[in-house]
Amino acid sequence: MLNPRPIWLKTVIVLFMTVAWCGTSGGQQGPLDLESSPAQRAPVDPNPPQETSDQPPTMFPHSETAPWWVSGQVNIIFQGHLPFHAPYSGPNSLTAPGQAVTSQVVTLYTAYAFNDRTEVLFDVESASGHGIGEALGLAGFTNLDVVRNPNLGVTPYIARAEFHKVFALSEEREPQERNPTNSILTSMPVRRWEVRAGKISLADFFDVNPVGSDSHLQFLNWTADNNGSYDYAADTRGYTFAAMIEYEDRNWGLRFAEGLMPKVANGPNLDADIARARSENTELELRPKFVKDRHTVLLFLSYVNHANMGSYRQAVDAFLAGQTPKPDIVATRQQGRIKYGFGFNFEHEITNSLRGFGRLGWNEGQNESFAYTEVNQSVEFGGDWRLDRWHRHWDKLGLVYMSNAISSAHQKYLALGGEGFLLGDGRLTYGRENIVEGYYNAHLWRGFYISPNMQYIVHPGYNQDRGPVVVGAVRLHLEL
Repeated sequence: MLNPRPIWLKTVIVLFMTVAWCGTSGGQQGPLDLESSPAQRAPVDPNPPQETSDQPPTMFPHSETAPWWVSGQVNIIFQGHLPFHAPYSGPNSLTAPGQAVTSQVVTLYTAYAFNDRTEVLFDVESASGHGIGEALGLAGFTNLDVVRNPNLGVTPYIARAEFHKVFALSEEREPQERNPTNSILTSMPVRRWEVRAGKISLADFFDVNPVGSDSHLQFLNWTADNNGSYDYAADTRGYTFAAMIEYEDRNWGLRFAEGLMPKVANGPNLDADIARARSENTELELRPKFVKDRHTVLLFLSYVNHANMGSYRQAVDAFLAGQTPKPDIVATRQQGRIKYGFGFNFEHEITNSLRGFGRLGWNEGQNESFAYTEVNQSVEFGGDWRLDRWHRHWDKLGLVYMSNAISSAHQKYLALGGEGFLLGDGRLTYGRENIVEGYYNAHLWRGFYISPNMQYIVHPGYNQDRGPVVVGAVRLHLEL
């Protein structure tokens, strides 16, 4: 097998040189002004100061008017855990002896806007390295950047390839921050329909929270950056092919997406037959004015997955009847099974520099956890604090508490020796998996950030017999 490190280094070098070349002309006016006529648009500063923009500083400037976009990021996470108490371990247990690992994710973002209503986005990514325990043994795993199948390798892959069209329902427009994962349009109609299609991550559009959704500059845990019980359609790397329609008004929005499910749990291949396997995702977004001059967002999510899923109860019954040597959910898989769930997500601006957020989630828990993680109920509360008082506008402190749970059928399956795609200690003394995570993200220079991180996990993998686990990390992030 070839050493993967040269491939990763070549990817970083090519990415850095490409963005450096584009950055030298990033402040120039492109051949097409994305704004409509002055009478139709809200006034937008073409070069807003980085200290007042919502977007973090980057190594190179990026045009606010050019129809094209090229940028990149490099995210490197050094993470390890101390030895912890573990009287027994199974095939999918978190490694009990101390361990230190490194993961890397490199992304090249590109986009082109044909006008102020139509654009395409195309991103290439490379993920490499490892997570503690090879990403096994925790429902709330400690590093969102880790690919759950290390055998996929470091070869760059297409992350996003998306077509985006906006249909105006009002002449009034509002300014938009350019974000290469969602849109580079600088303004949009206040009332509008949006249509998207292609290869996307549903987590870019559903259950998004500005306090806890970004493993590059915020929390690292899977169930901190996403609702743990939201088993959103995705391949092993977190992407799917989907079509999405969204309605936006001044104080509310509604979005719906139909996406492809993986052929097997946590699998790299998607099932293109939507008659037998698919995912429907619906989310209502409300932006009420509870407090004057304070931003508040409420999200109400529901999803329904159709796939070749197994049943925890059937796997247990087959084992107790002597039909299998241990509970085996794979043996009970049946095309057309349905998994559904609900989520609630909120964010509230408490002061100019302090924000609170939280999530609640539930899914039916009888059918197999299939695409994200093994969580059937989830609770999350936390916040972040920007250090404006010390003139450190891009430095942040974040703290969050997460509590994950599974259904009684899922508990019994694991207790009798069953294995999921993440969990399986061989037996189980059940307890909720409770996690506290904190970080300090320090802006060092331009687009360079460093962030120490600490996580404390009680009942890893829902097992009271194991743990607690202390996990420390240092993240280096380069925003190009």
